[in-house]
Amino acid sequence: MGEEEQGQDGIAVDDPEKKASAASGRLQLPSSSSLREALSSTSSLSLREQHHDEEVELKWAAIERRPTWDRLHTSLPLHASPNADGARPLEPVDVCRLGAADRRELVHTLIADIHKDNLRLLRHQRRRMDRVGVRQPTVEVRWRNLRVQAECQVVDGKPLPTLLNSAISTLSLLTTMLGFNRNQERIHILKDVTGILKPSRMTLLLGPLGCGKTTLLLALAGRLNKNLKVTGEIDYNGVKLQDFVPEKTSAYIGQYDLHVPEMTVRETLDFSARFQGVGSRAEIMKEVIRREKEAGITPDPNIDTYMKAISVEGLERSMQTDYIMKIMGLDICADVLVGDAMRRGISGGEKKRLTTGEMIVGPSKALFMDEISTGFFESCGFKCPERKGSADFLQEVLSKKDQQQYWSHTEEGYNFVTVDQFCDKFKASQSGQNLAAELSKPYDESKGHKNALSFSIYSLSKWDLLKACFARELLLMKRNAFIYISKSIQLGLLAVITGTVFLRTRMGVDRIHANYYMGSLFYALLLLMVNGFPELAMAINRLPVFYKQRDDYFYPAWAYAIPSFILKIPVSLVESIAWTTISYYLIGYTPEASRFFCQLLVLFLIHTVTLSMFRCVASYCQTMVAGSVGGTMAFLATLLFGGFIIPRSFMPNWLKWGFWLSPLSYGEIGLTGNEFLAQRWLEIKISGVALGRRILMDQGLDFSSYFYWISIGALLGFTLLFNVGFAIGLTIKKVPGTSRAIISRNKLTRFDGGDQDNNMENMMPKLQAETVLSPNRTGRMVLPFMPLIISFQDVNYYVDTPAEMREHGYMEKKLQLLHNITGAFQPGVLSALMGVTGAGKTTLLDVLSGRKTGGVIEGDVRIGGYPKIQQTFARISGYCEQTDVHSPQITVGESVAYSAWLRLPPEVDAKARNDFVNEVLETIELNEIRDSLVGIPGVNGLSTEQRKRLTIAVELVSNPSIIFMDEPTSGLDARAAAIVMCAVKNVADTGQTVVCTIHQPSIDIFEAFDELMLMKRGGELIYAGPVGHHSCEVIQYFQAIPGVPRIKDKYNPSTWMLEVTSTSMELQLGVDFAQMYRESSMCKDKDMLVKRLSIPVPGTSDLHFPTQFPQKFREQFKACFWKQCLSYWRTPSYNLVRMVFITVACIFFGVLFWQKGNFNRINDQQGLITILGCMYGTTLFSGINNCQSVMPFVSIERSVVYRERFAGMYSPWAYSFAQVAMEIPYVLVQVVIFMLIAYPMIGYEWTAAKFFWFMYTMLCTLFYFLYLGMMIVSLTPNIQVASILASMFYTLQNLMSGFIVPAPQIPKWWIWLYYISPMSWTLNVFFTTQFGDHDDMMIDVFGETKSVAAFMRDYFGFRRDLLPLAAVALAAFPVLFAVLFGYNISKLNFQRR
Repeated sequence: MGEEEQGQDGIAVDDPEKKASAASGRLQLPSSSSLREALSSTSSLSLREQHHDEEVELKWAAIERRPTWDRLHTSLPLHASPNADGARPLEPVDVCRLGAADRRELVHTLIADIHKDNLRLLRHQRRRMDRVGVRQPTVEVRWRNLRVQAECQVVDGKPLPTLLNSAISTLSLLTTMLGFNRNQERIHILKDVTGILKPSRMTLLLGPLGCGKTTLLLALAGRLNKNLKVTGEIDYNGVKLQDFVPEKTSAYIGQYDLHVPEMTVRETLDFSARFQGVGSRAEIMKEVIRREKEAGITPDPNIDTYMKAISVEGLERSMQTDYIMKIMGLDICADVLVGDAMRRGISGGEKKRLTTGEMIVGPSKALFMDEISTGFFESCGFKCPERKGSADFLQEVLSKKDQQQYWSHTEEGYNFVTVDQFCDKFKASQSGQNLAAELSKPYDESKGHKNALSFSIYSLSKWDLLKACFARELLLMKRNAFIYISKSIQLGLLAVITGTVFLRTRMGVDRIHANYYMGSLFYALLLLMVNGFPELAMAINRLPVFYKQRDDYFYPAWAYAIPSFILKIPVSLVESIAWTTISYYLIGYTPEASRFFCQLLVLFLIHTVTLSMFRCVASYCQTMVAGSVGGTMAFLATLLFGGFIIPRSFMPNWLKWGFWLSPLSYGEIGLTGNEFLAQRWLEIKISGVALGRRILMDQGLDFSSYFYWISIGALLGFTLLFNVGFAIGLTIKKVPGTSRAIISRNKLTRFDGGDQDNNMENMMPKLQAETVLSPNRTGRMVLPFMPLIISFQDVNYYVDTPAEMREHGYMEKKLQLLHNITGAFQPGVLSALMGVTGAGKTTLLDVLSGRKTGGVIEGDVRIGGYPKIQQTFARISGYCEQTDVHSPQITVGESVAYSAWLRLPPEVDAKARNDFVNEVLETIELNEIRDSLVGIPGVNGLSTEQRKRLTIAVELVSNPSIIFMDEPTSGLDARAAAIVMCAVKNVADTGQTVVCTIHQPSIDIFEAFDELMLMKRGGELIYAGPVGHHSCEVIQYFQAIPGVPRIKDKYNPSTWMLEVTSTSMELQLGVDFAQMYRESSMCKDKDMLVKRLSIPVPGTSDLHFPTQFPQKFREQFKACFWKQCLSYWRTPSYNLVRMVFITVACIFFGVLFWQKGNFNRINDQQGLITILGCMYGTTLFSGINNCQSVMPFVSIERSVVYRERFAGMYSPWAYSFAQVAMEIPYVLVQVVIFMLIAYPMIGYEWTAAKFFWFMYTMLCTLFYFLYLGMMIVSLTPNIQVASILASMFYTLQNLMSGFIVPAPQIPKWWIWLYYISPMSWTLNVFFTTQFGDHDDMMIDVFGETKSVAAFMRDYFGFRRDLLPLAAVALAAFPVLFAVLFGYNISKLNFQRR
């Protein structure tokens, strides 16, 4: 892109869609199937060169006679394909109908060489507009005395979010709300900043870490957090921020790449272009063609077609997408899924460019600057060296540690110049005075364009916004079809199981079997509600992308919420039909068609309500851990007040209103009335009352038949309520992680003491005062290691061709990503692996390091001359991945110490290990933030730059012989990159083998490397040799190729090298750089070297270690347990929340079942069934909450486990046992809370035996639910699939627990499911230990008198003599699930690389 790139913005046009459709009705244009041939055969011609062609003139004259809106959509290709007579008829083309291939061909014709043709295209557009006097809307941004302050909570000690600190913080917040003393202070982020950004200039914002760069950008873009205090003035073209919509006028591109992983690159950009609209392009194009007509000017056909195509609003597929993909280098991965940490997708570099492309595909303004100037600093006595990048110099000249090396006035003594002194010098300089003078003058409104600023929040009409959101939601549902199909199949299977449990041949129309019919109806409702849990995970998973696009004003929350609801209606319909059609006949409900459809309608509405409820919960809870608890709480309230577990008549009078607030109540009323008010239930009388009525009266559901339709109306109302709540939650909730800042009192004191310069200095990476990347061996601690050579010959790598590529014509089954790569990396040599995006740099590193989980690898890889064995290789190698994967709840220092503990050999004692850890932290400049939590990327914790340095430190501390680093400087500023590479250079100088992929390094960093392997797109080598002094070897090699442009003075050699070896340069020169390398002497020398290095040196032996892992199993367990202790203690969102949940649930159950467990108050079978329902509810909900909340917690850690497992840090069993053991104290606390609150409130008997039996049973129950959640996560690829599997377990547990259908009623072919159901053993022990010893107590059971023990044995199948067996079974389930969790962690890997 160049300085003349044009910016565009939105314009309101009176109903353009109607005008466009009207125009389409008046003019039916042929589809441009021949446009590709016309473009490819005549791309170098223009219509102006053939203006004498009479036919062309006639066609253009015909187009110009059409109405304006027709002409906006009509273009004329230069030549069409020949017809049957060999003639080439000229026909106008409707640009709205251009196909995908046509759009790509036109863009390729216009931009064959990205570096040259893009600027040429922009200039052509500008000239066309200038020729008719049409001005492009531009923006001038000014800010004066901008000051931003943050309100921070002041804490003593380390401000870590431990359970204790979080509890104290909550109490502090409550006291603050009550008006008590506020322990808060304000700190400055920006202080009196002034500046101006002019149109058509690109401005580079530089500054050290923590100086406020991001805050300034957010302030200028109008996107600052509302909690920050902002003073000063910001205006666009003289208009204040609050008087227009800056979010639509400007585009802010953040640090984090947030995209929907299931969408392709093309789809992501297409939807972004569709939501952002075309801005003022249509209005500008309309004015241009009007003036061209008046002036008699005929435009270039290609430019005309392109400009008209990008001016059409509302298209699902835009040519602007093809243009952006081309200039951003994303066209090669256009149809590849974006992917994420668990799914293979585009590379990190491509993802970053997609983030940029997603914003610039819209009509926002672009700002440019011609050059970077260092002259101001030269006047202060500092000069940038010749082979030094200006950006690097500007970063370092402000640093106290680095400033002196740039002092140019050697005849004068040097004194450190502070930032404040630089500010004063700038204000006094001519540049500063010019800036002040310019800002003192008001903006010249005559320069402004009426359409430069956006005054409308959204670019599309409400209907178009809704259509676009519908299209995207439908696409995502198709991509996640597996989940919906799995849920439907799951429901079908459960319907078969349920139907054969409640089999009609075993059910009669009598009072006893009526309870089973009632249970089956309740189970149907319960199952459909549990089936909605996966919706919670899916909704939360999409929230980060939604928040980004909401804040960018792509669409409002309601436009996102409506499709999410409406498109799930068919899902609810299919699943309810699947259940009802199978179960209705099998169970034997009333055989009337009308009642079948009435039951189907209720179940359909219940499923719809449930999905809506969980989406609503997701919008307010926002994270998986909080969402799991919130969802379980909503489920608990809905179920307890639903009228089955505790009938309405048994509820306390002051809580009966809760019955009418539960959607489940209306489902119960509708289903039970539909069944038990049928004629077959009314024919039988009991004591003068119809059997159906008696059954409904016993359950507290005795309502008239018209209540069915009241229930239908209520369910529709709940559906509307929850979806409105969902939309409101999406609208009002802020992005999670943007809460109040925390600062320690010590750090606040430094700020207040005016020591901000030194404080900032301590947070900045420091370079050596002498040569920037010179090795510094003195005083460096070196642990013993074995120098090793890695050599590889003819390495090829193949993957299955993605389905999206096959759909676009690529017919090969396998896609080759690496082609015969041969090379070697040697000890003490710092090697660089470079190439454009898609060249296969990361792929090669993954193959060599053994990190690939799929695909086919060919070739020979050797370590020290011996064939590579992955298990031993993992012990002596380190890999710094491109994605920074770390445990979020431990600190920087703890992360590095943990890595050293597990990866250094046991011969290194604890003192030496700690000293080495401290040195690495000091070397990588992490010492100042060693007590900071790592956090979750994009939410909290470390910045991108700090995470990258932590990734490097974690690997360096393992003291590996071979280190692979995948883009270690990506995301780092120039100074941080320099300090990292300085450390890496020092490591290489000790004799370790270091290989780095590197992307666009500075001159200093590039020339710090000794060897270079350069790859071209497609995975082929084009250079493998030395870099040379001042890059002389690389420069000589490529400049020897005829036609390659010579490097300019002071130009970055790495940038020049990538430019002259680009695909466009290959086409221009007509050469294949890979073939030239294969034929070169360098390649032959490299082959000979590799063959020599592939033979073991005499006297050496293959790598061998007596144990698989560096530490013994006991040490592995200790280290993992230590880390888990810290993580759990610092995760209040998981542990504190579940403690709060169990407390609230206990109070809830205690109030609802107040003294229902008191045996003296139980007189009939309903009293016993009610207290069994209480036991069932308390264990089920507490267990489900534990299972649901542990799944996202373990899922977050799983990607960390994959990295650590690849590194050979520990046995998966050590990690698994540590995770399992860490849960024990927290579950014990939960049980104690339950026994202290719920046990006495419900009224259970206070004897030691019964108390401890209850406590033991509760403990085992919570454990097996918890370990079940861990096991399910270890079995599934993501949290959504885990939720589906968990929901199936919950429903089977419900069915086979012995409460809904007692054991004697379960058919023999399903009784085995009862015995392997953990819940059945839980209820057995609960019931028999509490009431099984009352043999002499008689109660009324369905009109006859029985002892309690006899009723329990005959009706439920609970036997006290099986108590020892039940106790053993209860203990066995958590052990089994824990062992399966460990086994799955050790054997399964769902990461796709």
